[in-house]
Amino acid sequence: MDVMQFVPMFGNFAFVIVAFVVALSVIVAIHEYGHYIVGRWCGIHADVFSLGFGPVIYSRVDKRGTKWQIAALPLGGYVKFMGDANAASVGADGTVSQVDMRRTMLGAPLWARTATVAAGPIFNFVLAIAIFAGSIMYQGQSANPLTFGEPRPLPASYASDLRQGDVMVAVEGVSFDNPDREGAISDFIPVRERLDYTVLRGEQELTIDGPYYFPAAVASVSPRSAADDAGIKINDVITGINGEPVFAFTQVQEIVLAADGAPLTFEIWRDGETLNKTIAPRRADLPTPEGGFETRWLIGITGTIFFEEETVSVGVLEATRMGAEGLWNTVTTSLSAMQHILFGQISTCNLSGPVGIAETSGSMAEQGAQSFIWFIGALSAAVGLINLFPIPVLDGGHLVFYAYEAITRRKPSDRAVQVFMFVGLSLILSLMMFTILNDTILCP
Repeated sequence: MDVMQFVPMFGNFAFVIVAFVVALSVIVAIHEYGHYIVGRWCGIHADVFSLGFGPVIYSRVDKRGTKWQIAALPLGGYVKFMGDANAASVGADGTVSQVDMRRTMLGAPLWARTATVAAGPIFNFVLAIAIFAGSIMYQGQSANPLTFGEPRPLPASYASDLRQGDVMVAVEGVSFDNPDREGAISDFIPVRERLDYTVLRGEQELTIDGPYYFPAAVASVSPRSAADDAGIKINDVITGINGEPVFAFTQVQEIVLAADGAPLTFEIWRDGETLNKTIAPRRADLPTPEGGFETRWLIGITGTIFFEEETVSVGVLEATRMGAEGLWNTVTTSLSAMQHILFGQISTCNLSGPVGIAETSGSMAEQGAQSFIWFIGALSAAVGLINLFPIPVLDGGHLVFYAYEAITRRKPSDRAVQVFMFVGLSLILSLMMFTILNDTILCP
């Protein structure tokens, strides 16, 4: 057996692990730093700030007496505050004097403990908004009116005489700028290989022949999808399916839907070369605008128009507002998905665990730095949301204990806290084992 055949497989596995560790480390560092810095502002001293678990491979003690360390197992992190019996801030170690009790989590006022615990998820949300806003500022917004930037990489048959700076007025007589139109412009134009575009070039209005507006070009590839597994890449162009030529993305959608899961042979144009890929569509649950989900056959790609649009810059305030909207959409979609899974309305395959997240990390990293950074933002939003669930061990569980204390004016007993923590840990471990089984066996 040739050992060299395992080198690409090992290289890909190593890449996935590195991408996963980088994404997780950034998110955990921000989460735990939220706990640390807000705790410090509230007068609570941190003994240890750890990125990772297990044997310590690097550490230093700062001027405030906090030990900052990197541990060997990069699968999380923690902040151990003064007087804590463990990294989960449960119980006291019995070594703190009465003078220092105010500097501990157990001895701090309720408002200080609440703010310190809530800060972790909040910092995750802030990171998500910052990444989404930064991506928007980097990409810019499409200029209004729609303006031709430059052609996308496409086969020679897609060429046209359109130039950078041409203002797109209409295609086949259908105006681009029509606020009263309901639906996408592609719903109103004929599906033909060549179309007539009306443009403004300076002061002159011209009619120029060009390719179909929404070609069968790949704009994005969903991680862990059939297309991703088959090696489809961004900017690939589908020129045929099962020997039949295609030029429009709608044709690809119709053929995939009609296949009902049967394997299809795709002819792919990539940088001047022609490749053949056999891909079997998979059933997927997609969120709808109404808040529910619909099940469709997909290979896991999205399309785009045949040219790059000219863009305009987006200000910090507007980008932040749009980033907050992105966070809100991520959170509400996640909650809706969890609800539908819980009631058996969609498949549990929509639930990813460590293995699935690691594979997604690698896939997004392969698509480029921008995609990978955006994924970190989306994952940060998910981590913040999950940590707010009212499950003991998670931040949300601590906040429930604090709410009980605020209402009853007394803390829950240590025995009750320990029991609830055990139950919460059991739930988390059970869910983790299920998601690992889900990622590797049930929904590979």
